[in-house]
Order: sequence, then structure tokens, then C-alpha cells
Amino acid sequence: MSPAGCSHLNSFKVENWRQNLRVIYQCFVWSGSAETRKHKAKSCICHMCGAHLNRLHSCLHCVFFGCFTKKHIHEHAKTKRHNLAIDLLYGGIYCFVCQDYIYDKDMEQIAKEEQRKAWKLQGFGEKYSTWEPTKRELELLRHNPKRRKITANCTIGLRGLINLGNTCFMNCIVQALTHTPLLRDFFLSDRHKCEMQANSCLVCEMSQLFQEFYSGHRSPHIPFRLLHLVWTHARHLAGYEQQDAHEFLIAALDVLHRHCKGDDNGKKANNPNHCNCIIDQIFTGGLQSDVTCQVCHGVSTTIDPFWDISLDLPGSSTPFWPLSPGSDVNVINGESHSSGATTLTDCLRRFTRPEHLGSSAKIKCSGCHSYQESTKQLTMKRLPIVACFHLKRFEHSAKLRRKITTYVSFPLELDMTPFMASSKESRMNGQYQQAGDTLNNDNKYSLFAVVNHQGTLESGHYTTFIRQHKDQWFKCDDAIITKASIKDVLDSEGYLLFYHKQFLEYE
Repeated sequence: MSPAGCSHLNSFKVENWRQNLRVIYQCFVWSGSAETRKHKAKSCICHMCGAHLNRLHSCLHCVFFGCFTKKHIHEHAKTKRHNLAIDLLYGGIYCFVCQDYIYDKDMEQIAKEEQRKAWKLQGFGEKYSTWEPTKRELELLRHNPKRRKITANCTIGLRGLINLGNTCFMNCIVQALTHTPLLRDFFLSDRHKCEMQANSCLVCEMSQLFQEFYSGHRSPHIPFRLLHLVWTHARHLAGYEQQDAHEFLIAALDVLHRHCKGDDNGKKANNPNHCNCIIDQIFTGGLQSDVTCQVCHGVSTTIDPFWDISLDLPGSSTPFWPLSPGSDVNVINGESHSSGATTLTDCLRRFTRPEHLGSSAKIKCSGCHSYQESTKQLTMKRLPIVACFHLKRFEHSAKLRRKITTYVSFPLELDMTPFMASSKESRMNGQYQQAGDTLNNDNKYSLFAVVNHQGTLESGHYTTFIRQHKDQWFKCDDAIITKASIKDVLDSEGYLLFYHKQFLEYE
């Protein structure tokens, strides 16, 4: 969606164009009342093939509905030279000359006004917001982000996101990022110093997005500028096909990391990536890999940075370790194995257990000076402030493409001490340290966001559970935000799990 505007609007902006546009939004796009929803259901069919689906668009110059996917609206535009159409599902305006969704300030204002009216008629936007701050209060929040008071019924920061065409994968990650406490504090403090060209910096757009989320507005936000910048800087995500939320998260963190490197003020980096930008301060941890020679028992150690930890699941083609390696470790992090359900701790155990590399993967030992069989073990050398766990539910191979639906139990509070490099000795031969045995609070985390995927690998939808504040959870389903219970969160399938450190040391 182009943020620069379109030069082909004059053909539409003639007498009564505002009223005509309002009618289209009222009757065929937002449809706030029951009467207009019925009218939309009956009227909105492609005038060429009679289909209700395939991304219907309405011509802005005449009364014509056409499929965008099957290009029936394109044929109409070419024949009639009617170059503008409106997406009846998301409200975006498409120019067939520019071949892109376009932005116009006047049209956006009309769209937002009609959208607010529709949402008010449906009862949304009034349920969960009980406080809207004044401009002065907003200014205080921005300059004192760590001093704001959050009451039990305050929902500032909760805002839906309009789906711009299979962009639920982006919306769910945006919800998780905008509710990451330290990231929120950084952006609301206006600490980014941009050194890039205007309208090309993803960090600047994220900063604006945070301002929108915490402005107190209750209507859903339209993230078209963010989508445009993601397409610009991560070309493999461009287009209206459904993308993987995990892939989008990593791509977004990578672009944000590259665009905010100038924000570290020359401070010495305290992470394996040798960068002190806000992304690395929050998300980067150090993964230690120990390769042990089976002959001389010499150990070769490397430490690599990571933004997330991808965990294999039972049911995949990758062999999985037994769920309970010993009867003395049936409960870790408050997770019980009595039901036989797989837990997040099971997955972390498997991730950090020694793996015999076998005779086909011999490594040259620096002690033996020859190729020998060895074992490899991964542990956490340094934990990030935000730990993201990616449950590998999508399996792709030469013979197989499928989704793994194995339920994985995950806790509200997680102690990562058993999986640290410093705890390696206690982890040998399947012996794990009990979470309650340590007084070290540095490795304890609290769950604050869960991204879920419903449906199949070919056709699915992403949603997010986010924690507003202690024990207050909400479900974000694109433009709709509803209150959720802790049980709703813990019973969900889980695809991406976001945990935040409980205790931080400030420099």
C-alpha cells in the first residue's frame, strides 16, 4: 500500500464524491447495523461470476462488484477506464493505474469516521476501555513511561489491527511486540535517533505505531505503512499470501536491529552479537554449543547469538526423547507429567540433552588431531530479557508437508536455571535440577504473550493472547479484542510463546 498518495484521484473527486464514498463504506464495507449487514450479504456478489468470495472490490465510479483474485474487477477497470476500486473486506482503495493500494488523507478520514460509526453500532470499542487520557496525560506517559499507574480496569494499549489481506501473521506479532514492556518503554520515551531517509525506517514506523496504540484511541488501527515497509525491507514477505508468523518475527527483528544500530550511544555491548541496540538488549541471548570428543573427552565450545529457540515436538519426523527421563523429576516448573501431556519443559530437556553425532558426522578433534566421533550439547550461556520459544508445528520435507497439532503444556512462570550452561553437570544423564531448589531469581520468567495458529498448513489464521497486566489477559483477533481467562491461554495450542524476565538489573 503506497504511502505517497495517488495522482489519479481527480476522476473520482467530483460532485458529491464524499457522500458517495460514505454510502459505499456504510452499506458494503463496515456495515454497522443489522440492516446494512443483510444488504451487504445480498448485494455483494461478483457481477461476472456470482461469487461472494475471492476478495470482492467495488468500483468507485459505478455500481459494479468484481473479484480481485480472478481479476474480474481488473477487466471492468480496463474496459470502462474506471481506475479506482475499494476492497469490500478491508476498506483499502486500489488504483489500477498505480497497481497498488493507495493512501489519501481525505479518504482515510471518511473511512475512519464510518468505521467508528459501524463499530459503535455493533457495540465494539465501548466494552473494555474505561479511561481515555488527556493530551497532557499522554505527554506525561511518554516522558515517564516507568512511572505510570495502571489500574485494574485500565486497557490503554489495547487496540485492534485491520487485516489488510491475509496479514494476520503480521498483526499477531505486532500485538506481542507492542506489549513487550521494555520495548514499549523505549518507544514511548522517544529514544530513537533516526539516521535514514524519510519514510524508510522501520523503527520510526514502530515508534509511531506505539504512539497509536497508547494514544487512548479505541478504533482498530490500519497498519498499511508498516506493511509497506516490511515489503520494502523483507522482499520474501511481499504479497498477499499467508506468511509464517515466526518467519515474520525474525525478519522484523532483523530489520529493526539494522535500523536502530545508531541508538546505542556508544555503550559497550553486553551480548554475544556485539551490539547494544534496543532489539539486542531485549531479545538476544547466547547459545553455548559443547562438542566433546569420545576418545580424549576434549571439549570444543562455541557461543552463538539467538533471538528465539525453536523446539521439536512429538509427532514430528525428528526422533523425540522420552517424556519423563526419571521418576525423580516428574515436576519441573510446576508442570506435571501424570497426564502424559507434553510440556514445554520436555521440549527444553530434549533441546539441551547431549546428542551423539554418530560415525557419519565425525569432527576433527584438536586434542587427538584426527576425526573422531563426538557428542554435542546445547545450553544457555546467557538468557535474553524476552525469551521466545518457537514450537515447530509446521513440518516441511521432500516427502511431507503438514502441521503438527500435538498439545504442549506451558506454564505461566518458567525457571530456566536447569537449562543453563552453569547447570550442565546436574543435567548429565537426564538429571535435572528442581526449579524450587534455587534461590537465583535471574533465570525466572513470566508469560506475557502467546501466538496461536488455527487451521491447516494450507489454510489457517493467527491470533494472539496478550497479558495487559497481572492476570489480565486479552485475545487479539485482528480488529477484534476480547477479554480472555488464564485457562483460555493455557489451553491454547501454542505456536510462539513469549516470556519476560521477572527481575532485571538496571545499569
